[in-house]
Amino acid sequence: MHPRCAALVLLTCAALPAAGPVDPSTLEGKVLFGYQGWFDCPGPGGNPNNWSHWSRGIPRPDTLVIDMYPDLSEFAPADLCAIPGMSISGKPAYLFSARTPRIVLRHFEWMREYGLDGVLAVLRNVMAAAAATGRVFAIEYDISGGREDTLARQLRDDWIYLVDTVKVTAHPNYLHHNGKPVLSVWGMGLGDGKHPPASPEAAAQIVRWFRSGAEPRYRVVYIGGTPSRWRTRTADAAPDPAWSDVYRMMDVVQPWTVGRYRNAEQADAWRASQLEPDLAELRAHGQLYMPVIFPGFSWHNLNRDAAENQIPRNRGEFLWRQAVNARAAGATLLKIAMFDEVNESTAMFKLAPRRADAPDEGFWLTLDADGTTLPADWYLRLAGEITRAFHAGRALPPRLPRYP
Repeated sequence: MHPRCAALVLLTCAALPAAGPVDPSTLEGKVLFGYQGWFDCPGPGGNPNNWSHWSRGIPRPDTLVIDMYPDLSEFAPADLCAIPGMSISGKPAYLFSARTPRIVLRHFEWMREYGLDGVLAVLRNVMAAAAATGRVFAIEYDISGGREDTLARQLRDDWIYLVDTVKVTAHPNYLHHNGKPVLSVWGMGLGDGKHPPASPEAAAQIVRWFRSGAEPRYRVVYIGGTPSRWRTRTADAAPDPAWSDVYRMMDVVQPWTVGRYRNAEQADAWRASQLEPDLAELRAHGQLYMPVIFPGFSWHNLNRDAAENQIPRNRGEFLWRQAVNARAAGATLLKIAMFDEVNESTAMFKLAPRRADAPDEGFWLTLDADGTTLPADWYLRLAGEITRAFHAGRALPPRLPRYP
């Protein structure tokens, strides 16, 4: 249960006025989404098997790797890909490609409409959409599966390319803090052997280069995507005490909590055992804390042995409790996982409300799975309420809004 995304973008009811431009000069008060932007489908003359991250080959009930179906009612069929052999009540079923600029632009228009700040990604489509909508973005590298011997060089070379050639940090909507661009690197310190570097000393060298060792134009405010138990170095975290020194070097610590608790009661226990002590530890050393919250979890189509609707959303109650706890604990930043993650069913964008709104073929987890019919934009509405509370530095009401 991890983001598996190559990059990070910071962080939208039709009755709301469009939000004004987001201040890109500070992290303070920001609520950001992870944005994968990796979904693809066959274009004109393209490979008919190219359904990247939707399916293993052409989508069929036995090849799907997504559980949730996006609500595509606002997209023109010309911007979508018809799914061979799949239909919704007798009409063609579609999916989208994040390589299509109008798709990404619509996602960012939703962010503006619902008052969301932006995302963590590196697609040129994201850069254009952020400029058009006044949202902010920043890069996040996911080092899952990287090579121990080349990771440091690859990170340095890619960042130099992005700064010098793509000029990503010169983009007016690129997120900065204290005068420096923000960069996130996700995956250091996990104890599963799949996230290099294994050596805390090698990890420290990477963090040090980005924060102070590189030439000034490449230096950043460093967000570290860490294990959930980074402070105690237990459970998902590597146990070597030297990792504590690495975490101490980071400007912002962002522990990955997806799947670490499964209901509101466990989320409350997590606040007492992790959120509050984490915040106290980081405040004592002048560091910032970015908790991660998520709406629910299901990856049955990706992992067929996994249960359907593994961590129920419970009409948004689960997400809301986590946000309430983060604010009550004193967090001033927040990451919501994720904007578009339908593989693991943490997606927050517009989703199929009812089973009848998803393809007739296969298993689909729709918003009515927990017994309540919700509008497609329900989670964008909740995210807007959460974002406004963080902007204002105020507590969230303990009960889920009836009409967010």
